[in-house]
Amino acid sequence: MGQSASQAHAFYSDVAKTGKVWTIRDECGFPAPLKSDGSRAQPFWSSLSRVEKIIKTVPAYTSFQPVELTWVVFRDRWLPGLEKDGILVGVNWSGKNAVGYDLESRSVKAAVEAQIELQKNA
Repeated sequence: MGQSASQAHAFYSDVAKTGKVWTIRDECGFPAPLKSDGSRAQPFWSSLSRVEKIIKTVPAYTSFQPVELTWVVFRDRWLPGLEKDGILVGVNWSGKNAVGYDLESRSVKAAVEAQIELQKNA
């Protein structure tokens, strides 16, 4: 499993366990950087420690603050809004350039819900 796939799996599993999703914002709002293919993705992480590491180590994000969301709010409000706006979901971006998988909202929802079901039945 590659680094991005591993980070995505950790995102689904962690969010299913904790019921929390994290993003970042500054005085201008929430970032949704333009990618090389012309699409946009907003980053989300599965733990506060992951967010804090990105804020500390990625120069583009040093002025940002962590924002905690419940899974229910993320699922019911954020994912439909991101989809409507054509913005992908960046899951557990990592590394010095904060990169990882950028997925459609419905894929993220389905993957987390599948993990919730797995954990219920474990």
